[in-house]
Amino acid sequence: MANTSDISRGMVLNLDGSLYTVVEFGENKTARAAAKVWAKLKGVDNNRSIEKTWNSGDTIYPVRVEKRTYQFLYKDDTGYNFMDTQTFEQVALQEAAIDAPQYLKEGQEVSVLINTENDQILGAELPDKIVLLVTYCEPGLRGDTATRTLKQATVETGGTIGVPLFVNEGELIRVNTKTGEYVERVKE
Repeated sequence: MANTSDISRGMVLNLDGSLYTVVEFGENKTARAAAKVWAKLKGVDNNRSIEKTWNSGDTIYPVRVEKRTYQFLYKDDTGYNFMDTQTFEQVALQEAAIDAPQYLKEGQEVSVLINTENDQILGAELPDKIVLLVTYCEPGLRGDTATRTLKQATVETGGTIGVPLFVNEGELIRVNTKTGEYVERVKE
């Protein structure tokens, strides 16, 4: 059995019959009381976000999750459609089950999380950083680089992101899908 010392970011836990993924965790130690372990949890099979606190050493119930590579095909009325790259099996996921759907583009590979106990699909994760084409942004003003000023840019997937003033339309940029922030310009 696992206990609170085994908690890690991204772990899926079974709490009261529902599945939650660990977003953030930490430990509180005080001089008079026993140590406590806290975690911010995001619902996998529901849309709830909760915080949970355990006594140090309490038993937790992790769920074994397997990541498989799927390819994003298209979006339609049934949701976002993905294909297993090895078996060519297709599945449709709702927008809430995908960590950053605004950055999905056709043909992109994602990791689909599958509960190994019952082969239930839990969700899809994009790679941490992806390269996208800037399709629209206002031109930056020359000489306005003293501060870290950002302007809004639209990327090829339709999402918007804050980019530095020197980024222009038609350039490739690297985006952090977890935070939705600009990382760097990509040279072709």
